[in-house]
Amino acid sequence: MAKNILICGVGGQGTVLAAKVLSQAAISSGQRVLSAETIGMAQRGGSVVSHVRIGSNVYSPLVPKGKADIIIAFEASEAVRNIDYLKPDGIVIVNKKVVQPTTASLMGKSFDQTEMISYLETRGKVIAVDTDKACEELKSSKVVNMVLLGAACNTGVIEKDSLKKAIKLLVKPEFYELNIRAIDYIS
Repeated sequence: MAKNILICGVGGQGTVLAAKVLSQAAISSGQRVLSAETIGMAQRGGSVVSHVRIGSNVYSPLVPKGKADIIIAFEASEAVRNIDYLKPDGIVIVNKKVVQPTTASLMGKSFDQTEMISYLETRGKVIAVDTDKACEELKSSKVVNMVLLGAACNTGVIEKDSLKKAIKLLVKPEFYELNIRAIDYIS
């Protein structure tokens, strides 16, 4: 059975690394993986979306709309923007922190986190993660991606041991232990 995972956020949050770790975890477990990123204006804080499809019956790297088992959203408005990819009984793992887009800030507008998460709850199961608290306790602001992947492990879509092996392969040795603690942060 195929697993369809969509990872979304804004440039600089670690979404691409999260997709690589997730893909490597599946490959290391002997599974077939197809993935693709749409990074657009990522360098300027723009949208970043990674598609990860795992399974022997997967023939395209892009998750079809309405077929994502899980959306891992590094930012709430990106989850809302990509919610049409979620299947009816899908799960959204979402960072509680809202990153205000530059365009909204320039126009004097702001995004309401509570309103966005409430909307997401009308579309599927939502697991909201306080990554600010996690980063404070882990003493690093660079582990949001691994905290969110760790939270996704609790859904059964991702295996924690496989993720840890993939981190060992893909992350510099001096950051390995920090990333493992981030994966284990939400048990």
